[in-house]
Amino acid sequence: MDTGILILRLLVGLLVAGHGVQKVSAHLGGKGLQGGTEEFRADGFRGGALTALAAGGGQIGSGLLLAAGLLTPLAATGTIGVMTVALTVKWRHGLWVQNDGYEYPLVLIGTAAALAATGPGAWSVDAALGLTPYPLWWAALALAAGLGSGLLTRLVLHRPAAPAVAER
Repeated sequence: MDTGILILRLLVGLLVAGHGVQKVSAHLGGKGLQGGTEEFRADGFRGGALTALAAGGGQIGSGLLLAAGLLTPLAATGTIGVMTVALTVKWRHGLWVQNDGYEYPLVLIGTAAALAATGPGAWSVDAALGLTPYPLWWAALALAAGLGSGLLTRLVLHRPAAPAVAER
């Protein structure tokens, strides 16, 4: 079981971190901070470069913590938060990723919540530091705080669409 949890942590954590790197740099196929800023503006978010830096930094930090199995409930909370924002952007396209839907963010939210519930496994920094096992209520807290922070971010930073102007 510990091997499976390690593989899952590494896969998901490094993908989330890599996605964050793309938001703030030209590494891993990213378009640099300017590209990340333009992406957020195109999706209707205010804040410009600061928003891109916060999102990218959140993804890099939570992804690396998740991959290492360090402070796993906090790592899961961060991952759930940034992926909740992504889910709200993709929501209007439906579930499936081939239609630019929210399937991928939903899988990452579910995986982070599952890792918070199972714990990071024996091959983790948490285990080496004697922080495990985490009580199960940490998973519920990570899910609630992650979803809440993501939805609050959407509420605070997203500009409502401008109403269509009727032609005369």
